Amino acid sequence: MSEWSQEQILEELKGRLRGTFPGDLGLEPLEITKERARGRMVVDKRHLHPGGFVHGGAWVGFADSVAAWVTFPQLPPGGDFTTIELKLNVFKAGREGDVIDAVATPLHVGRSTIVVEVEMTRGEQRVAHLIVSQFVLPPPE
Repeated sequence: MSEWSQEQILEELKGRLRGTFPGDLGLEPLEITKERARGRMVVDKRHLHPGGFVHGGAWVGFADSVAAWVTFPQLPPGGDFTTIELKLNVFKAGREGDVIDAVATPLHVGRSTIVVEVEMTRGEQRVAHLIVSQFVLPPPE
């Protein structure tokens, strides 16, 4: 992946998202490096709970996906991962039409775990925060 351009990485990810849960959420990858990943969610009706605000599952699905994007470059060749724990705080309600941006940065990259922080904003306003721990799965033998 390090030999790929940013455009190639983003196009590859967009292709992999099709037909998956993050793809169905309409998430847009904007940047992926070892240092950070950025993504965007334009809130529409599928993201809302019946009261008209962004559903907790949509917040988590978005943030956990962007965290995954920064986790992939940390993995050993052939390795994979799974989320083992996460904590979400939402500070401002999201509504239909909102554009939510997320930036994920690794806080810890170890042999068996990776911890990622995700900050979500609407414009300049911080709206949510997620910390996620990933379990690194070694390549199959």
